Amino acid sequence: MPGLTIGDTIPNLELDSTHGKIRLHDFVAGVGEHGLVIIFSHPGDYTPVCTTELAAMAGYAGEFEKRGVKLLGISCDDVQSHKEWIKDIEAYKPGNRVTYPIMADPDRKAIRELNMVDPDEKDSSGQLPSRTLHIVGHDKQVKLSFLYPSCVGRNMDEVVRAVDALQTAAKHTVATPANWKPGECVVIPPGVSDEEAKKKYPNGFQTADLPSHKGYLRFTKV
Repeated sequence: MPGLTIGDTIPNLELDSTHGKIRLHDFVAGVGEHGLVIIFSHPGDYTPVCTTELAAMAGYAGEFEKRGVKLLGISCDDVQSHKEWIKDIEAYKPGNRVTYPIMADPDRKAIRELNMVDPDEKDSSGQLPSRTLHIVGHDKQVKLSFLYPSCVGRNMDEVVRAVDALQTAAKHTVATPANWKPGECVVIPPGVSDEEAKKKYPNGFQTADLPSHKGYLRFTKV
């Protein structure tokens, strides 16, 4: 389904939420230069996988806060339903308080504008949200997206890792290799020459010895 994707500016929607009215651009404006906002959808209140996901997200709230990341949920159920459902979420994982807002989208217009629709999941009112997660920068542009079907729960460790990778790449002008974790070597982008790299990366760099001898795979520490 075509729609919002990496590099696009999120629409400036105004929606009711468990924390009152929220205008998306104002919400994003509250983060710093390297801060991020995670907007994530769930197919429906009082559903099993969603309950585990929102409880997990609540459990990771402190990790996201340390990284300057704000959380914002959304589904097509109304605010009162969200507030009542939160009691179940917190009872499922005692100690995991749902402190982030959950927006309501009863007419299902916002999930379409945010490209969060699952084409295969429907109820009597139409299509339901997918498990979509957009990571949005302070410039209101989508930096990274995860898209899961309703039958697959998200991995919050991977969301945290992706946030770390995005922030590391932005701060140091690098890229992160497969399975990268904080503290491990990062990759120097192809557009940075060896001479520039010597000046830019004080820890030096190592070039992988490959059959092509092209010297494009360079690692450094930041």
